[in-house]
Amino acid sequence: MKELIKKFVEAYGPSGCEEEIRSVIAEEIKPYVDELHTDALGNLIAVKKGNGKGKRIMVSGHMDEIGLMVIHIDDNGFIRFSNVGGQNPVTLMNCRVRFRNGTQGVIGSERVDDVKELRLEKLFIDIGAASRAEAEKKVKIGDVAIFDYPMVDLGDYLVAKAMDDRIACAIMVAAAKEMKKSPNEVHFVFSVQEEVGLRGARTAAYGVDPEIGIALDVCPVGDTPKARTLAVSLGKGAAIKIKDASVIAHPKVVDFLTEVAKKNKVVHQREVLEAGGTDTGAIHLTKAGVPSGCISIPTRYLHGPSEMVNYKDVLECVMLLVKALEAKIDI
Repeated sequence: MKELIKKFVEAYGPSGCEEEIRSVIAEEIKPYVDELHTDALGNLIAVKKGNGKGKRIMVSGHMDEIGLMVIHIDDNGFIRFSNVGGQNPVTLMNCRVRFRNGTQGVIGSERVDDVKELRLEKLFIDIGAASRAEAEKKVKIGDVAIFDYPMVDLGDYLVAKAMDDRIACAIMVAAAKEMKKSPNEVHFVFSVQEEVGLRGARTAAYGVDPEIGIALDVCPVGDTPKARTLAVSLGKGAAIKIKDASVIAHPKVVDFLTEVAKKNKVVHQREVLEAGGTDTGAIHLTKAGVPSGCISIPTRYLHGPSEMVNYKDVLECVMLLVKALEAKIDI
């Protein structure tokens, strides 16, 4: 499982450029599903058929990651960029980045006397070029860079870029592998462009037309020194979402996931998030509406180069998803 996570988090795949990570995921999940295809927007959809007596369930985790898009190259070869997804300028300072073609660089900043003055427009990427002409041999306007860091295994804790949301993708592949007999027809959707507005999940849900929606995504925690007050902590199991800014999870789906967790002795906690959203927000508003919920993976240091998860939490999320998909759902 750790090798699968490593393979996923280290792959290239910012929003709108998911081809590489999609290929990696497709190769891993293909042996465990009955159908596999890519839709018009680029979502990878893997179908595992049941016995026809259950529900059509859409399980969605986004495969894109945040990135930095080139918008200008100056005469000295320094690259100005725009954000693709949510970015904090303070987090970006001095980070290493990598473009699709392998070009690497470091994020630098103009001089600022107060960190409150730091804005994206004051940052630049240094790829070691001495002129615009030299830089343009390696990158062009519109190219997108991602954080360039390998996964670090700390035993019970794993640290990497793109845990948001490749950790969910790994959980979904593991669930597809471990699922036995199920009454439900499960559509595993590895969605695109979540970081820029839940776009892939919106179109995929329209095509799948699910009766039940379950998203998997990371969520912030409140367990670090003087952190914002949140009830979720690393090491306390899978988090069952109650609410975020994009959705109030359907009460019957919340109750269903909770009962499955209790019945199967899955360590779990409840999550209420005041801001942010997940694919659940798009799924539940599809067509005439879809009862939807979310299994969240507690994560520290979100939208940075070193997002941290607890490996035991990950395994609890796998167990919860497997048992939920194998169960008969009366919603």
